[in-house]
Amino acid sequence: MRATILLFLAGVLLAQTLPAPKAVGTMSELMIDVIYPTSNAVFYLFREPPKNEVEWEAFRTQALILAESANLLMMPSRARDQDKWMADAKLLWEVGNKAYRAAQAKNLDAINALNDELNTACVQCHMDYRQAYGRRPTGAAKQQK
Repeated sequence: MRATILLFLAGVLLAQTLPAPKAVGTMSELMIDVIYPTSNAVFYLFREPPKNEVEWEAFRTQALILAESANLLMMPSRARDQDKWMADAKLLWEVGNKAYRAAQAKNLDAINALNDELNTACVQCHMDYRQAYGRRPTGAAKQQK
């Protein structure tokens, strides 16, 4: 019991001394520089499937980055809320994880089958958090342009 208490206290002290993660890029930079290219790698793999180990390795890297980018979205400094935001990020993590596992298995059919799921993850988050996403401008808004 004494050892358990000491381990618990050591963990508490260690957690207090570790720095909190800090974002480097903005949300826009994360989306444009990381999430868009890696999601496009999954979306469009059918156009030019990997032909050798080097190309499969490059795709595995993209799929892993896509899955891990969901963790970046869940950082306290980026999370907009603990409900929809986290649920939307979890959708991205799930599809990225499936893409990574399928890439490890070199299962092109499984990767291509993820397109609808990835599209749903992206669209759901954008509908929830991008103002005016998927909405056409009204007549008045069109005239102002």
